[in-house]
Amino acid sequence: MGAHLARTYITGRDTEPDPLKTSAFDPHFGFEHRKEREMVATQEQMNLAQLPLEQRDYCAHHLIKLMKCKRDNWPNFLACKHERHDWDYCEHKDYVMRMKEYERERRLLVRKKRIEEAQAA
Repeated sequence: MGAHLARTYITGRDTEPDPLKTSAFDPHFGFEHRKEREMVATQEQMNLAQLPLEQRDYCAHHLIKLMKCKRDNWPNFLACKHERHDWDYCEHKDYVMRMKEYERERRLLVRKKRIEEAQAA
């Protein structure tokens, strides 16, 4: 999954999505009952933890629990294995979801190009 350098810069430049831009397609295209992803952590939790902006993602609520556990159990850092596992698992699921969205957009761009070529011919 993900972008390959040759496909991104040489062969398929017009069908490779830019990961820094939002999708050009409707997120519900092909899905009737797709839910929008939401952050679980509340604004109060964010203010208490004072997380940097780069750590405020869909797994911030697990990170807040992990940081609180580390603070409460200092110097026994091994007491927070469960919180660490939850946070790592959430980050992994988020990564997989982003790669699936990237691949979906790439396939939609290939489909769009194929349809445009068929109409032009």
